[in-house]
Amino acid sequence: MSEELELFRENVKRFINAEIKPHYEQWEKDEMFPRSLWRTLGDQGLLSVDLPEAYGGFGVDFDFSMVIQEEFAKANFFAVVGPMTVHSDIVSHYILNNGNEEQKNKYLPRMVSGECVGAVAMTEPGTGSDLQAIRTHAKKDGDDYILNGSKTFITNGQHCDLVVVAAKTNMDVAGAKGTTLFLVDADMPGFKRGRNLEKIGLHASDTSELFFEDVRVPATAILGELDNGFKVLMNELQRERLSLSVSAVASAEGVLSQTIEYVKERSAFGRPIADFQNTKFKLAELATDIRLNRSFVEECKRLFITGDLDVETVSMAKLSSSEMQCRVADACLQLHGGYGYMREYGVARAFVDSRIQRIYGGTSEIMKEIISRSILS
Repeated sequence: MSEELELFRENVKRFINAEIKPHYEQWEKDEMFPRSLWRTLGDQGLLSVDLPEAYGGFGVDFDFSMVIQEEFAKANFFAVVGPMTVHSDIVSHYILNNGNEEQKNKYLPRMVSGECVGAVAMTEPGTGSDLQAIRTHAKKDGDDYILNGSKTFITNGQHCDLVVVAAKTNMDVAGAKGTTLFLVDADMPGFKRGRNLEKIGLHASDTSELFFEDVRVPATAILGELDNGFKVLMNELQRERLSLSVSAVASAEGVLSQTIEYVKERSAFGRPIADFQNTKFKLAELATDIRLNRSFVEECKRLFITGDLDVETVSMAKLSSSEMQCRVADACLQLHGGYGYMREYGVARAFVDSRIQRIYGGTSEIMKEIISRSILS
């Protein structure tokens, strides 16, 4: 299995060099990679690879999915990593683990091929991390539900064909109770895409506002149980946050490697920057920081595969790895000096792209809250 995994890794690297690297700078300028990339990823077998063969996947181990994330993140193409994570490691597994057979057969094979792009619509204007305060609602009308509301910061919002939408279906109960998940097709009347939001980083990925105006959704589109959507969200957090942790470590490894090459080649005061004690000590600190987080994340991957990864542990991994990623990106930019602030150097992109990691998937502050509850209990 290890040999097979490494062969797969080499294939991913070749794909990145041939299909991503030559075009990425233009995608950054365009502030969106083309919709056609999804079909290309699907044709190359790089989407939702660990889904069962019965639903179009390859039935491989979780590690194969993570190899894809690692190599894209290590190559500093984070604006593709995020959308792929949402599609392959969140939406498709929401459906696999909570959908009925009709839903699985309808969506999963097309998600593997890249024909159907998935998105998750949770966050709303004014709610942020407080998913219990969502106002999007769905009222029963015969055999259907009428969906109204708006969402923001939605990854894949411009490209998506399918959106997993969190909505209140029971307005008489407080908090998370009475929340239901709906599978909403983007061609349904009343569904509208807002603008592609302007971000400080991840320019090549689309992040959008979504609007639902009297969208008639059949009851058969409910994902999981009625009024029990929050439970589905909580059950799927382990994979989501672990995926973010994996990409955080890989991104840090990639930018450190690039920086090591830079300090060897760049000279100051008549000698390579790598010869200065400050550079040596800083690189030693960064390499140690990365290795510690790599070890923890690898432990979490093993726990996830065996079904033993708990929310507190993965929250620790997400907190530690995302904070580390930002520290490494910042330190590596500093070692580049003024050139680190120039967009032509990859470290500048790594710096701005890393910042969102401490926010989405649960902010660092939310991670600390979860961890502290476990400690104090």
